[in-house]
Amino acid sequence: MPVATPIAPVAEQLAAVTYNADGLVPAIVQEHGSGEVLMMAWMNEQTLRETLESGRTVFWSRSRRQRWRKGDSSGERQWVRAAYYDCDGDTLLFVVEQEGAGACHTGSHSCFFRRFGPEPAAAGTGPAAGGEGR
Repeated sequence: MPVATPIAPVAEQLAAVTYNADGLVPAIVQEHGSGEVLMMAWMNEQTLRETLESGRTVFWSRSRRQRWRKGDSSGERQWVRAAYYDCDGDTLLFVVEQEGAGACHTGSHSCFFRRFGPEPAAAGTGPAAGGEGR
């Protein structure tokens, strides 16, 4: 079983994060090793801090209006290996070790399995997996 890797940000880094009018910031989750984009979810200040402190991804559900830690009910846990914020501070990126079958609630490894265009995406050709999405 993977182990948690807490990250200790400095105050200036946390202050650089820009939240939208609802107090949320998008968080992209990328798989360590393959670089595959697994999912996007929302975080607020509290769930960002909890993610960094615990080493597990924690998000804010806009529909349920509550916090949720990835994998608590499904077993599909995400163990944070690195965390980044973009140049504008308005998007987060978490590099994780994905435990279980995958990140998507549909049972797919990645939430990004539907491709625009006439041909369906073949295995291993999604974003950052060496295919056209790269």
